[in-house]
Amino acid sequence: MIRAYAPIALLRARPGNHLPGLRGEGLIRFATGLSTLRRVARPATPRSPTNVGVMTSTEQPASSVPTGGTVTKAVIPAAGMGTRFLPATKATPKEMLPVVDKPAIQYVVEEATRAGLRDVLMVTGRNKAALEDHFDRHWELERALEAKGDKVRLARVRKSTDLGNIHYVRQGEPLGLGHAVLCAVDHVGNHPFAVLLGDDLIDARDHLLEAMIAVREAKGGSVIALMEVPRESVSMYGCAAIDPGSRDDADGSVVRVTGLVEKPDPADAPSNLAVIGRYILDPSIFKILAKTPPGRGNEIQLTDALQECAASSAPGGGVHGVIFRGRRYDTGDRLDYLKAVVRLAVDHRELGSDFSSWLTGFVAERDSAAQDSPTS
Repeated sequence: MIRAYAPIALLRARPGNHLPGLRGEGLIRFATGLSTLRRVARPATPRSPTNVGVMTSTEQPASSVPTGGTVTKAVIPAAGMGTRFLPATKATPKEMLPVVDKPAIQYVVEEATRAGLRDVLMVTGRNKAALEDHFDRHWELERALEAKGDKVRLARVRKSTDLGNIHYVRQGEPLGLGHAVLCAVDHVGNHPFAVLLGDDLIDARDHLLEAMIAVREAKGGSVIALMEVPRESVSMYGCAAIDPGSRDDADGSVVRVTGLVEKPDPADAPSNLAVIGRYILDPSIFKILAKTPPGRGNEIQLTDALQECAASSAPGGGVHGVIFRGRRYDTGDRLDYLKAVVRLAVDHRELGSDFSSWLTGFVAERDSAAQDSPTS
């Protein structure tokens, strides 16, 4: 079998790149960075369902077919230092920590490409070279596996290199999520695009991103993913205010967002709808971000820019939310990461049965030991 690959091009960004179309106070100066482009030719695949209720249902089987439309690019911010996971992340990017048998970042890229977003930009920072290596070819390893006739492991190694066209740009300074998105302006241009945050993994059996793309195609503007959380937990998230009369789709899973509040006090929260790490953004967001001052944590907050979008009636304005009721795995801190590993492991096609049996026995053994231990 002949595998054809286009040449690898390394593009050095010039100092002082600017946001097109802005002058004066709107002018944004971007940090110098390294942009790496790799292209792999692959055949197109047919469309997936576009009903929002169906695509966010937990009863749907896994699907690898994309939804068509004008959204073709995905941006994945991956410049964080991963301080919650120290010392594990001292020399290893947090995005490369394994979740069962592949790094967390691969789940996110696979989700994007399943939705038809094969043009992926990762916004990285210092000490993130492992991300580029993971999605690149490893000729020596592949040849060693071929020589052994190990087709199973060879397929696993090649899968990450065959996902899509992966690009990289550096975020020169840690100035927040809004700034990371702004770093994508030259790559995205005047096109709607998806933003996927690596701390949130969405189960392959659910179709959240496809549903959001369908809403964008139907209603325009920007679309955010929402999740119902207990009222006492809302202070951990950005929170959405919605128009109660705007609920759309058969199960009311599409709403019009009227405002956003970053990590509000539960008593002041406008709803229990938390923003999770999936966005479809209109390109007009770039001009808004360019003039958004630093907010919470002295960082440029994407939430602040979306707040302005929600109140805007200009072209590209307006924000809708898709309420997700499917399977989401949080890897944002150590405890949630461990929970995500266990939940994905018990459903793993190869390991799930044996791991579930062991886990059941382990929990029973712990419970028995706790009952037998003397009480103080």
